[in-house]
Amino acid sequence: MSEDRRPAASLSDGEHLSVLGYEDSFNRSMSLWANFALGFTYLSPLVGVYSLFAVALSIGGPPSIWWIVIVATGQLLVSLVFGEVVSQYPIHGGIYPWARRLWGRRYAWMAAWVYIWAMIVTITAVAEYGSGFAASLFGLEITNETTLWITLAFLAIAFAINFSGTKWLARVARIGLAAELVGVIAVGLYLLVFQRKQDFGIFFDSMGVEGDGGYGAAFLGAALAGLFLFYGFEACGDVAEEVENPARRIPKAMMMTIFVGGISALLAFAGYVLAAPDLGSIVAGEDADPIPGILEASLGVVGAKVFLVIAVTAFLSCVLSLQAAASRLLFSFARDGMIPGHRWLARVSPKSKVPTNALIVACTVPALICVLIWLNNDLLVPITAFAVLGIYVAFQMVVLASLRQRIKGWKPAGPFSLGRWGFAINAVALAYGIFAMVLLATPGTSGDVFTDFVVLIGLGVVAVTGLLYLFIARPDRKSDAPSGDAIAVADEIRLRTGATRVVDRV
Repeated sequence: MSEDRRPAASLSDGEHLSVLGYEDSFNRSMSLWANFALGFTYLSPLVGVYSLFAVALSIGGPPSIWWIVIVATGQLLVSLVFGEVVSQYPIHGGIYPWARRLWGRRYAWMAAWVYIWAMIVTITAVAEYGSGFAASLFGLEITNETTLWITLAFLAIAFAINFSGTKWLARVARIGLAAELVGVIAVGLYLLVFQRKQDFGIFFDSMGVEGDGGYGAAFLGAALAGLFLFYGFEACGDVAEEVENPARRIPKAMMMTIFVGGISALLAFAGYVLAAPDLGSIVAGEDADPIPGILEASLGVVGAKVFLVIAVTAFLSCVLSLQAAASRLLFSFARDGMIPGHRWLARVSPKSKVPTNALIVACTVPALICVLIWLNNDLLVPITAFAVLGIYVAFQMVVLASLRQRIKGWKPAGPFSLGRWGFAINAVALAYGIFAMVLLATPGTSGDVFTDFVVLIGLGVVAVTGLLYLFIARPDRKSDAPSGDAIAVADEIRLRTGATRVVDRV
């Protein structure tokens, strides 16, 4: 009887997908480690720490490192909720099909609309930031034209790798994983052990960033140091139909991404702080790009050059993973008829078994945004500012929908289950998410209305355009794919797995 109670344990991947209303269209060539590598290179602690190190220290001082611990803990709870959902619904697209099956079509439309734009903008931003590393590596002067061409090269190379198929995506993701681990863990440990210039007590010293006020406001202001880091684990579920045994492996890959990403980010952040020759100038905001100087002082010119190679590899892998996740979300959206051009976007290459047309969109739209940034450099910050909040909004729409279904009696039927702890973890994950969104949406205090409210303005534009399309075009009426069926599917899976076990015993 104990085997009978393990939901979906005896369903093959194809049978499980058939219960959900779909047929296998992809090669299931992605292993647990390749799936983890995809999520980890999307999360990319190297990219996150490098991008926000100086900002975090200038706002919150060295104690801002504790945001990495706080956010990693909160997002681990979210990943546990996602793990139960993807274990029952191992379908391409992640956020979109999860929201659709847990709540409904309109709800899923808004979650996916916000999420896809946040992902596309993130692709653009990562490629833009990576161009600076590539320019430094090859000794190129950083100009608008150089940045544009290098950024487009990042997008094109990632597109070519993704276009070739899932096996190459997995291979390059593993290379990116190795680069990330060397770039953040190995370098971080080296700085901590051999190049330490500050005591560990510095992480409890604000160094006066609070001015005449209390430190609480300064610490809250530095929250982005952690909030920007810990998303990307959901990408493990975006490629669910290309993973063998996804109902078991994807939840593990998500949690591994959080654990390893958190440890990596802590080591890197701590190493840079403790090895900084002039930490005071960074905290005072006088050094806006301190990491190259820290590395050159600690590793020498040759060592810093090697790190640039690692960094460029990590940025390329991050763009690659983002493109892959975005294309699978677009495919999932299109397969259900929920987006303009859905027949074209839902095509899968019979040779490479990837959604090639969705990949084209996931490359060309970020490229067009890069051209706009080339025309006006000031656009980079406004168009990327809403991305983090957009990601968190989409995440919490799934967490809320999951909690709603639990209240209605849903017991997740995948092989990964939180059991009796599910409701409590789901509720705390939602509370954490609301807290994070409030921090992200809090207006700035510069006095400039656009600058202070740019995050809400960006999210508002995306939300309004999505709502207009939803209520004018009514894509939800044109889509007859299943929705709101969490309890029914759970019952069906239990029925089928029970029946399978009876046949096996006979």
